Amino acid sequence: MMAAPETETVVREDTALDAPWNVVVYDDPVNLMDYVTRVFQRVLGYDADHARRLMLEVHEQGRSIVWTGQREKAELYTQQLQAHQLKTRLEKAA
Repeated sequence: MMAAPETETVVREDTALDAPWNVVVYDDPVNLMDYVTRVFQRVLGYDADHARRLMLEVHEQGRSIVWTGQREKAELYTQQLQAHQLKTRLEKAA
């Protein structure tokens, strides 16, 4: 009787699509703080306090990660924030 051949199963995870993505907003000398706060509220759906905290982080630290999640939604938020003239970039979360 012959022994059954051994098979090796290789499991490969495609983490590129599942990995979280950050929407990063950078400080600029053009947009007023109140305007940035309102854009965060309108585009990201944040309440006034949370939007203001993020705006202050952008202002004081030069950048802020304003949203993290799936790439498709991160791309949409990035485009919407850029349409409101905010310096915004999409980057892979660490």
